[in-house]
Amino acid sequence: MLALRCVPIFTPAARPLNLTVLTREGQPANDQAGCVHVSMDLYKWAMKLGPLVPGELLLDCFELAADARRLDMEASPYDCRGLGFDVVAVETPEGKAQYVARQRELTRRAQPLRRRLVAILDDVHEG
Repeated sequence: MLALRCVPIFTPAARPLNLTVLTREGQPANDQAGCVHVSMDLYKWAMKLGPLVPGELLLDCFELAADARRLDMEASPYDCRGLGFDVVAVETPEGKAQYVARQRELTRRAQPLRRRLVAILDDVHEG
């Protein structure tokens, strides 16, 4: 199951589970575009870029982050149904397939947003 979900890589208990010891400093080189947390980070970066990011792009990044967070919560080991979340039972073949399909859809939606944010950074760097 660890291959399908992001592992909390920075906690001491998780470090032995990683093939490589990861650090925050090395995060940009090691992030995987398919990780739901990386999709959520697009909104974080859009906010940090502030007025450089058009409102429509910011909202698109927010919607993606909200959908990624929903999947993250629904696939978590916590029962969040009382908060309006469904359950994605990643321990079952059906749940794993649902998680993978939703993760792929998030990744597909993230690609153009990531390209647009990188283009903004490129423009600022070149300007």
